[in-house]
Amino acid sequence: MNKRNLFAIITLCSLVFSCGSNTEAKKKYFSIKTDNNQKKFKLGETVKASIVNNKNFEIDSVVFFLGDIKSNANSNYTYEEKLDTERLGKHLLKAIVYYEGKEEDVYKKLTFLNNTPPKLYKYKIIATYPHDQNAFTQGLEFNRDTLYESTGKNGLSSLRKTNYTTGEVLLKKDVDKKYFAEGITIINDKIIQLTWQAKEGFIYDLSTLEKTGTFAYKKSKEGWGLCNDGAQIYKSDGTEKIWILDPETLSEKSYIEVTTNTKIKSKFNELEWIDGKIYANTWQKDGIAIINPKNGALEAVINLAGLREKVTQHDNLDVLNGIAYKKDTQQLFVTGKNWDKLFEIEIIK
Repeated sequence: MNKRNLFAIITLCSLVFSCGSNTEAKKKYFSIKTDNNQKKFKLGETVKASIVNNKNFEIDSVVFFLGDIKSNANSNYTYEEKLDTERLGKHLLKAIVYYEGKEEDVYKKLTFLNNTPPKLYKYKIIATYPHDQNAFTQGLEFNRDTLYESTGKNGLSSLRKTNYTTGEVLLKKDVDKKYFAEGITIINDKIIQLTWQAKEGFIYDLSTLEKTGTFAYKKSKEGWGLCNDGAQIYKSDGTEKIWILDPETLSEKSYIEVTTNTKIKSKFNELEWIDGKIYANTWQKDGIAIINPKNGALEAVINLAGLREKVTQHDNLDVLNGIAYKKDTQQLFVTGKNWDKLFEIEIIK
């Protein structure tokens, strides 16, 4: 046997023993088991879990964590929690098992769902107004009687102040061609605007539309839609998450995950805050989701089927996107990407 082959064999053996050693080091002696191995739970149900002791070690104590909430196990080292105010979506149940002077962390993936299906609403057109057909609408929001709009696409992105009754663009600021602009929201006399994939957003003066600052988003995947409740900002990023941003630093503090009674949903686009709920366009769907901002429950869907057929049909016509609520008069407006009409609608429950 030549030296090269001998060296190869020695190296291979070393790798095998090394892998075996690492596997042994990572071996878990405990695990978490839920009743009937249940992984999905609905509001009102109780999560029951226990520790599986694979080697029959002498357990000293067990501490469970659901998110940041700590819960000491009972004498049988089990966990029990009824779901009521918990955030819906994906969760990780963690247990720290203390045994024979050692400790081991074990985890169980769980999903929390709403306990009722979304209600289905219809719509009625109240009025129709002109809208710039060249506007690839990404964000739409009222400030008193003025409608502000963010438009997208690289080289065509802009921020606009418009007269909603005539469709006239009163003031327009173009966004640098390298950016694909997305949603906007107005808070504290500032306009906050997202970009799609640049991980960067812009801050503007409400009156002049002059850019006064920028901000980065590091936790959320992309920039899609924005709205606010006057105290904090909500941001969609194309995933199931709607992020909650600090209104001063614009950093992501936490998030909700949008769920129905059967699954987690995603692709929420333009957002609007209306009477304590988040109204959200769903990308490529002719509808608006109504979301509970406290836990992420998708409580209702407004079916807007047929609305797209009421605008001028052309090659660049795109999806429904754009929700604006005029709070003082309680009027709701919707439009779409490259639609030549803005619709005032009434929700029929």
